[in-house]
Amino acid sequence: MSVSAIQPDQLPPVVRSYLTAHTARDLDTALRLFAPDAAVVDQGQTFRGVYEIGVFLGGAGAGFTYTTELIGAQHVDDTHWIATHRLEGDFPGGVAELDYRFAVEGDLITELVIAP
Repeated sequence: MSVSAIQPDQLPPVVRSYLTAHTARDLDTALRLFAPDAAVVDQGQTFRGVYEIGVFLGGAGAGFTYTTELIGAQHVDDTHWIATHRLEGDFPGGVAELDYRFAVEGDLITELVIAP
């Protein structure tokens, strides 16, 4: 498997749309970008289906104030992409770099794994 760095604007439109909606905390738009049976994995927990993903996204980071900046993007293969974000805020540690690993099928996200 060959992973190559790309410019963020080379991420698939569905990934760019999700990142924009997520940064704006536009939950409705973000949820429309997931397949009905999609999964999100964060900190060892898996959230399956749009309802569980909505509960997760609605509460993720809610207790903190932070900024997020897209600092890198990678193309893994025809269905997998990685967007790396730097978060700074009042959460424990104050700074974090997280990889958002997307699996995409057509115009929908089928999986999102968030990992340091």
